[in-house]
Amino acid sequence: MPDLLLELFSEEIPARMQRRAAEDLKSLLTNALVDAGVTYEGAKAYATPRRLALHIAGLPAASKATREERKGPRVGAPEKALAGFLRGAGLSSIDEAQVQNDPKKGDFYVAVIEKPGRKTEDIIADVMPGIIRNFPWPKSQRWGTGSLRWVRPLHSIVCTFGPETEEPEVVPFEVDGIVSGKTTYGHRFMAPDAIEVRRLEDYMSKLETAKVVLDGDRRKDIIETDAKNAAMALGLELVEDAGLLEEVAGLNEWPTVLIGSYDESFLELPDEVTQLTIKVNQKNFVLRDPATSRLSNKFALTSNIVAKDGGTTIIAGNEKVVSARLSDAKFFWETDLKTQLESNVTKLQDIVFHEKLGTVAARVKRLERLSAEIAPLVGADIEQTKRAACLAKADLVSAMVFEFPELQGLMGRYYAEAQGEKAAVAQAIEDHYKPAGASDDVPTSPVSIAVALADKLDILAGFWAIDEKPTGSKDPFALRRAALGVIRLILENDLRLPLRDVLIQSLRRNLADIATARGETALSDLPFIGKGKTGESVVKDIFSMVSKAADVVLANVSDKVPETSMESGLIDDLMSFFAERLKVVLKDKGVRHDMIDAVLAVGGQDDLLLIVKQAEALAALLGTEDGANLLAGYKRAANILRAEEKKDGKAFEGKPDVALLEEQAEKDLVAILDTVLTELKPLVDAADYESAMGALAKLRGPVDGFFENIHVNSEKAEVRENRLKILSEIRAAVHQVADFSKISG
Repeated sequence: MPDLLLELFSEEIPARMQRRAAEDLKSLLTNALVDAGVTYEGAKAYATPRRLALHIAGLPAASKATREERKGPRVGAPEKALAGFLRGAGLSSIDEAQVQNDPKKGDFYVAVIEKPGRKTEDIIADVMPGIIRNFPWPKSQRWGTGSLRWVRPLHSIVCTFGPETEEPEVVPFEVDGIVSGKTTYGHRFMAPDAIEVRRLEDYMSKLETAKVVLDGDRRKDIIETDAKNAAMALGLELVEDAGLLEEVAGLNEWPTVLIGSYDESFLELPDEVTQLTIKVNQKNFVLRDPATSRLSNKFALTSNIVAKDGGTTIIAGNEKVVSARLSDAKFFWETDLKTQLESNVTKLQDIVFHEKLGTVAARVKRLERLSAEIAPLVGADIEQTKRAACLAKADLVSAMVFEFPELQGLMGRYYAEAQGEKAAVAQAIEDHYKPAGASDDVPTSPVSIAVALADKLDILAGFWAIDEKPTGSKDPFALRRAALGVIRLILENDLRLPLRDVLIQSLRRNLADIATARGETALSDLPFIGKGKTGESVVKDIFSMVSKAADVVLANVSDKVPETSMESGLIDDLMSFFAERLKVVLKDKGVRHDMIDAVLAVGGQDDLLLIVKQAEALAALLGTEDGANLLAGYKRAANILRAEEKKDGKAFEGKPDVALLEEQAEKDLVAILDTVLTELKPLVDAADYESAMGALAKLRGPVDGFFENIHVNSEKAEVRENRLKILSEIRAAVHQVADFSKISG
């Protein structure tokens, strides 16, 4: 079967756009072919700095003829309905339609649309100009006097089509004066002459001869392998960087790895600073000394040519730029070290965090108080936590972070260590931004956990306070990521945290700061943790009276002023937001979302760790035969109750009357219900959900026996009501652990 070879040859395409552009070209053309009735066996796209290429294998010579019957309106329908039918069917007159009869609906119109097959090359020639003109580049440009927009000036188009056994033909089309053909060009410097190509194998072979490696993944393999081998020859290791490797492969059509060096005095810089400086400014890889696990003074660079002098001039040019940039970095480093972090905190007053939420300095004050309140809940030292929160944002005004914003937090840790801060404080300054994504590590140091939680909870509460919540796919302030970070911090560190109470604290402070910024005082006297108390002494006041054991601390944190109606509404919405994010996290753990809904429906609790444990225990129970049958029995009981309560207009509550029990099956069920209800409460209170589910499973047999042998709607009114109370007891027992009505299946 025929194959298609397509190449769009241009000036240099930015590396960040190449892979996406190649996939866009493939999807646009293959979709157009399929829409035209042309199938194919396989397609693969390629990109180099100067070309996009596409090979589609197993195409038919032509599309198949098609015949479609499209049903229209009834005979005698209004003119507008007829006009719409004609327009959709491509008919010029209703006389071109057929009339068919339906015994029930009468006569109606049918359009018979017949499309003859077309040559595949004709279809390609028709669709390609539109694909090129409307190509979805992130940025594009016009040049000369033409109207075509392309990422960079487009020079030539290769488009050949034909079977392997024959000479392929050029698919003729033209875009803005550029006519398709079978001529391409090799490497800009080493083989710039025109090349005549036919099909993929011939094309790739000739490009290789002309110093162009077409496959981007192969260019990556060449760069990585050669860099590792060169490093190994020096007794060093390549510091791998997948993003940089992708970018460098997109900058070179004939990658050649060379090794450069810089003065050893620059090794005084933190490794991350050196690596980032060399990466950002020269797109080079750094090498590590395995003996010290620190960077060496060597780096690997990638050239796009095989230089006649062996690369000496290229290496010298890279070394000159690298040395200059490292000199700048060293100046920033030394200047920052001379400035105490604490003195930087006052400068944060000049940085606006958000126009409605005030300055970074105001946010730091909130973080100090909130993280200190969280500290005992996670076993962190309060004073160290407050110190870490105070200094957490101080590196934002440092010269190094101004130059490399991605080093925020990390540089704060280095400066804190150099200036004698305690190890836990320094580590927390770096860690408080974590986890920044699904693959990022979660802090495990108590001080780091406290500040990281405070940082994310303050962001969430603040943006909820000003009604800047995520909508649809839009989340400009990364609030979903912040919530997922809180969830991971809690679950992966096995923390008991009263989330709602902590969010109230954070929300209240944000509202107070917002009011203060407006010149209002209505919120300034709102109390925080510790009934009616405010100020820095609150943390010590509340925790001086209690043990640091988690259960004691939790009880006291919740013993505070009640929420206002405004706060409750915002927190309810924010807790729902957390519940949705929690479902995302647990989906990866194999826990269904309806299990979370079932737990939340009866618990109303905000301790995420307990919610997860309860949902996991519930999932384990329902995975057993006892659990599945109990679920079926519960739903049967709930359905009967719902119907009878609606009919009688009342709820059937209270203990069943033992004197009205007539059958053994109902006597057995009432007896086990009394036992289970007695067992469940202490187990649930102790968060022993596995045992609670085990107790609940005891109901399975008696519930089955009840429905097999008992007619609930007895002719005796008092017996009927008593049996409905038994069903109500079943529902009450189950609802101590979960609302089974929320569970699907």
